Amino acid sequence: MIRAAVVGATGIVGQQFLVALKEHPWIRVNALAASERSAGQTYRNAITDRSSGALRWFCDEPPVEEVMDMPVANAAALSTGEVDIVFTAMESGPAKMLEPKYAAKVPVISTASAFRYDKDVPILIPGVNADHARLLETQRVRRGWQGFITPTPNCTTCGLAITLKPLNEVFGINSVVMTSLQAMSGAGRSPGVIGLDILDNVIPYIPGEEEKVETETQKLLGQLQGDVIQAAPFGVTCTCTRVAVLEGHTEAVLVATRKPCDVSSAIKAMREFAGGDDISGLPSAPQQMIVVNEDPFRPQPRLDRDNDGGMATTVGRIRPDHVLENGLKYVLVSHNTKMGAARGAVLVAEMLIRDGYIGK
Repeated sequence: MIRAAVVGATGIVGQQFLVALKEHPWIRVNALAASERSAGQTYRNAITDRSSGALRWFCDEPPVEEVMDMPVANAAALSTGEVDIVFTAMESGPAKMLEPKYAAKVPVISTASAFRYDKDVPILIPGVNADHARLLETQRVRRGWQGFITPTPNCTTCGLAITLKPLNEVFGINSVVMTSLQAMSGAGRSPGVIGLDILDNVIPYIPGEEEKVETETQKLLGQLQGDVIQAAPFGVTCTCTRVAVLEGHTEAVLVATRKPCDVSSAIKAMREFAGGDDISGLPSAPQQMIVVNEDPFRPQPRLDRDNDGGMATTVGRIRPDHVLENGLKYVLVSHNTKMGAARGAVLVAEMLIRDGYIGK
């Protein structure tokens, strides 16, 4: 059994990790860590609101009783001697400082963007670019670490990259234009009046989001040549907005392919894309990487975000574009707090355990 620490355990993503790891067949939560404010308490006390006595638990699933009496360590002083892997659910600032300290001893699977753009750091989605994991050995040698850091992609990037993968393999891609309608949960939890900003509204700007999606998509779909990832040779441009949806990112995608691609061929390519041996046998893997729904009113976040436990990306409204040569348009829904966050990170860990990068 692989022993895991969850850092940032009291926050939303940290709690999602605890849910994703509950009764996991390969991984056991062995340590919890959070900010100095929570350190030294039991997990139950650390997430208890002092004024009301209620648990500050943010997941739809019930609290994970198995961890409630575990002590919470100070993230800055976490000992990695009793764990085989560290899952981190921190903001980029703390991640930049703490993740290298952990990685010096053990592998780190991160949901932060702190190291996503470093040349020796792969961003992994099992089934999409599993071969990029070879770069982890280069990273270990270059940095003198016993472990490594591998981050998951931005939650908005995740569904986009998954749906582009089969189109790129079968038809090639010349360009991608995407507009996102992103759920509120992607911004974290803002209690009180701040939440009113999104009611009856669309927020047309998410700082840094568009640049992340554009860069990460090209990195994910690029080719590993030697110890360098060559970015995908097509342009990606996007507009990212926030809408009044709780969970599930919706994205409208316009793709120009190199080879002609009609609607039926695109549907066939997406439905047949299964991730192959890269996800076969992994406990958290979806049965289908992409679910295609031909109802013209689908996908919808409320109806489709939980397909396959929130691990499948659902696509619909696949239709030709008559402006771009070989243009194709579609809409996708991807669960931003499951496949796009903690559960997706657990899937990465499962692949790396199976392939000998963790626990060997």
